[in-house]
Amino acid sequence: MQGERSLIVIGITGMPGAGKDTVREIVREYGFPVIVMGDEVRAEAARRNIEPTPENLGRLMLQIRAEEGPEVIAKRCISKIMALNARVVIVDGVRSPYEVREFKRSFPNFKVIAIHASPETRFKRLLKRGRSDDPKDWETFHARDQRELSVGIGEVIATADYMIVNEGTLEQLKKEIRRVIRRVIRGE
Repeated sequence: MQGERSLIVIGITGMPGAGKDTVREIVREYGFPVIVMGDEVRAEAARRNIEPTPENLGRLMLQIRAEEGPEVIAKRCISKIMALNARVVIVDGVRSPYEVREFKRSFPNFKVIAIHASPETRFKRLLKRGRSDDPKDWETFHARDQRELSVGIGEVIATADYMIVNEGTLEQLKKEIRRVIRRVIRGE
């Protein structure tokens, strides 16, 4: 396994529908492994035999944090990162300052890229995407946003090392993601 000094760990944050899936798609083109933090919550829901609806996953996310601490999802991901034999690892779905601190404890050069889009844009994208935990109406969407904000995602976005605004075309987003990833890897 490589030493932590040579390992580059990049956290991706953004509200639901901002474009994190596209970031994941782009970094896979580079061959970088991606750890999806939300998969930890979905896996916990499966272990507890909980249906993965937006409401259930949101409640479970808060419950896990209340039971095991606000950095619990990051801790679960860190062991997976350490087990990888990779030079660059992407962590998708950083939601709280506690998680950022936990990642920085293990990976001092941990960087955060925030993807931002307006609520209206994000809502339309989520309706189109149609994943099981995506909201089907504005009220559910708004409630999910409030839940995400309650764990501190707004602070993570506001203090991110890099910001990508995703209100343009898919090609513009892909170009910007590639540019920012190159900057992070070069240490700029």
